Amino acid sequence: MRQLLRDNRGFFLLATPAALALRLFFVWRFPAVVDDSRLYANIARNWMQHGVYAITNSGRIMPTFSRLPGYPAFLAAIFYGFGIGNFRAVLLIQVLFDLGACFLIADLARRLLCTRAAKAAFLLAGLCPFLANYAATALTESLEIFFTALAFDLAAAGLAAMGSGRRDGFGAWLGCGLAIAGAILLRPDGGIVLLAIAGYLLWILVRGMTKSGTTCNPAPILLAGILVLVAALAPLIPWTLRNLRTMHRFQPLAPRYANDSDEPLMPGFNRWVKTWMAEYVSVEDIYWNVPGDEIDFSKLPNRAFDTPQQRAETSELFAQYNRDHDMSGELDARFATLAAQRVRAAPLRYYAWLPALRIADMWLRPRTELFPSDPRWWEFNDDPRWLAVSLAFGVVNLTYVGLALAGTVRARHAPLLGLLVFFVLLRSVFLGTMENPEPRYTLECFPAIVVLASAVFWCRSEGTSGSSEISDPRYSNV
Repeated sequence: MRQLLRDNRGFFLLATPAALALRLFFVWRFPAVVDDSRLYANIARNWMQHGVYAITNSGRIMPTFSRLPGYPAFLAAIFYGFGIGNFRAVLLIQVLFDLGACFLIADLARRLLCTRAAKAAFLLAGLCPFLANYAATALTESLEIFFTALAFDLAAAGLAAMGSGRRDGFGAWLGCGLAIAGAILLRPDGGIVLLAIAGYLLWILVRGMTKSGTTCNPAPILLAGILVLVAALAPLIPWTLRNLRTMHRFQPLAPRYANDSDEPLMPGFNRWVKTWMAEYVSVEDIYWNVPGDEIDFSKLPNRAFDTPQQRAETSELFAQYNRDHDMSGELDARFATLAAQRVRAAPLRYYAWLPALRIADMWLRPRTELFPSDPRWWEFNDDPRWLAVSLAFGVVNLTYVGLALAGTVRARHAPLLGLLVFFVLLRSVFLGTMENPEPRYTLECFPAIVVLASAVFWCRSEGTSGSSEISDPRYSNV
C-alpha cells in the first residue's frame, strides 16, 4: 500500500479529498439515526453506566443477546470520548473507517491486478454513493465493509507469500482471521467471509494434490487455515461464555431473528411471508409492521394467493391481527398452516424462484431506502426530485453490477478473483433465504464488487510482468 501511495501521490491527493467530501456531504445533509441505531446506543449506554450488556425495557435494565457486542462496543468507545449519545462523532469516525476501506479495496486490486486497476478501484469505492450513504448511518454496514475488505486484502497478502515460497505470510493469515472476527462480532453473517476464505483454501489444497505434474506441500495451506479459523472464532468465546452464564443459553452468535429469549417468535408468519415475498417494498409495507402496527391487506401482491379461498382466508387473518396488532400463538399457527399449503402446492416457487427474485431485487433495486423517496419508484408518482434520485441511483447501481460482471469475464484467469466471485455468490445465496430482502445486505459484497469492476481497467501486460503480487507461476503449484 505504501508503495502504491508513493508512486501515485498526485492521484491520491486529488481522489481522497473527493471521497471525503462525498461522505461529509451525506453526514451533513442526510445523517441517519434509525431505530436500530438507538437500540445499539441503549446497549452501549447500559454497558458504560451499569456494567451490564443490556437493554432498557419499560424502565428496567434487562440483559440481552439480541445484538452482537461489536457495534455497541464501538459506540461505547466513542461515547466515552465524545459524550453519550453523540451520534455526530459516530458518523464522522465511520467516515474515516469507510475511507480506510477504500484504500484497502485499492490495495486488494493492486495485489490481484495492477496499479491502474487499483486507482480505478479507489475511485469506484471513494465515489460510490451507496458506501458514502451508509457511512452517514449509525448502523454496522461501514465497519462491516471495512473488516471485510481488510480480511480479503490480508488473505491476498498471505496467498502471495505462500505462492512465492516465503515464510512471512503467517502474520497476514493471523490478521485475516482477526479481521473476520471483527466482521462476525458486528453481524453474524460476517461468518460468510470465513466460509469463503476457508473454502478457497480447501479448493487450493485439493487442486494442488490432484493436479498432475505438480508437487504440493499441504502444510502451509493447512497452517493458514488453522490460523484463520482460530483467530476468527476465538474472540467469540467470551461472548458465548457470557451468554451461558447470564442468559443460560448456548448462543455464540445473535439469534436468527435478533430476539431475546423472552420475546415471542413468529415462525408461522415468517414462513408464510417467504411463500410470496420477492421485493423490498413489501418489507416496508407488511413485514416490518408485525407485530405492533396495522398491516394493509390491499398492499399484498397477487402472488400471495393461489386461490380465491386463500385470498379470503388471508384477509380474515389480517383482520384478526389488526384488531389488537398482536401475533398470538394461535394466529401464528394459522399462518403456518396457510404457508404449508402454499409450499406443498408450489415447492419450486418457494425453494428456487422466490429466493432468486429476492436476490435479484437486493442487487438491482435503487439503493434509496435511507431517503424519503417512494419505494414504489416504478409507479412514477413520487416528488420529481426524489423520483430523479431513485432513477439516478438505479442507473449507478446497474453500472457497478455491470462493470463487475464485465470485469469478471475480462480477468477471469487472474489469480484470486475466484475467491471474490465465490464470496459474492455464497452471500447472495444466503440472502435469498431471508424473508426481508433489504438492499443494504449486499453492501458487504461491495469490496469484491469494486475489485471485480476495476478489472475492466486491468492492464494485462502490467499484471503479467510482475506487478501483480500473485503472479508467480509457482502459485499454481501450492
